[in-house]
Parts: sequence; C-alpha cells; structure tokens
Amino acid sequence: MVEEVNKGAGRREPVTQVAGELDLLFHYAYGEQYRRFYKEMRDNKRIMGIRCSRCGAVLLPPRPYCGFCFEPADQWVELADEGTLITYTVVHQPLTGRSLRLPFIYAFIALDGADVQFPHLLGEIEPDEVEVGMRVKAVWAEKREGALLDIKYFRPLR
Repeated sequence: MVEEVNKGAGRREPVTQVAGELDLLFHYAYGEQYRRFYKEMRDNKRIMGIRCSRCGAVLLPPRPYCGFCFEPADQWVELADEGTLITYTVVHQPLTGRSLRLPFIYAFIALDGADVQFPHLLGEIEPDEVEVGMRVKAVWAEKREGALLDIKYFRPLR
C-alpha cells in the first residue's frame, strides 16, 4: 500500500522518498575459502589461490566455484607474491575510512600462477612512472591481521 501525502487544496500525492539516516550493523561470513586465504597471508605471508577441478583455472581470491566453467574449485595452490601490472588508475579523491596520500594508484595485477587479476594498491612509484606490463612485488605489512591489507601494496621490481 502506498501512503499519500496531502499537498494542500485537496491534492494528495504518493510518498516516493523519505529523508533520514539508518545505521546498519552486520557481519559478513567469508566462508572457508576466504578464511584460509586471509589466514595464510596473516600467518605465513603466503598468497593462496584455488584451482578449478574441471578447467584448471587458478582463482584469486579463492572461491568455491570457478567463474569460467562454474564447476567446483577445490585444489589449493600457493601463488607467487610477484606479478605483472595489467591495468591501473590514478585516484585523486580520498576513500572513506582510508588515509592514503593523494593521488594513489589502484592496480590490477596478474600474479604469477593465477588466471585472474588481483586488485590492489601500487606504492613506491609516482603515477607518471607506471607502465602496463611492469613487474611488481608485494610489500607485506609488519603487523598482519588477516585482511587484504596484510599486503600494504605492490612495488615495482627494478
């Protein structure tokens, strides 16, 4: 049922918008694949992917089903923390909740051994020095907490 608002002089119009703020607290369950992925990064500085049982694609981050052929993915594979820069963008706007020096570089990296691209930050390089195809390596955080930012960023291999 659509409520109506009196607009005066006998005119009534449906309510289509209500202004206000709503705080929602929620917990997201990553599942076994993400749990192990983050635990390996935190405890062992290892990036783990998962191989599809049908087509052999190595997926990162790991997930239960292959995005290429939709079959189960269940074979864990350790990946290198080095790869090739596939594409990037230079960001000039701050991100909510993050204190990154502007501009920063957001990149998609093909880690050695993976069949999908891994999104992350580039560091130790200026935007005008970045080149698609350059080799990069993960820089691990000193204090790791089991999150994506256990890798602080990727730096160029020179």
